[in-house]
Amino acid sequence: ISCRNPLQSLLSSMKQACEILTRDPEGGAARIPFETFSFLYSYLASIDGEISKTETKEFLLGIKKQADKHSGMVLIRHF
Repeated sequence: ISCRNPLQSLLSSMKQACEILTRDPEGGAARIPFETFSFLYSYLASIDGEISKTETKEFLLGIKKQADKHSGMVLIRHF
């Protein structure tokens, strides 16, 4: 029996992507532009196949609201 949680796996991947793609110094907030985050999240969610398009849109809407408060940048703590 698999206990894999697709959302947790995806969020772990997104954290790693933020840490790789950020221009912040090592140990910084690991910010990336919302557009980049949204593209990657949407792509990874679509190939996972267990996260619905509705769930993806709702999640990204919440992230966008947070990013808008930070000059359009997504921080790891937002998710």
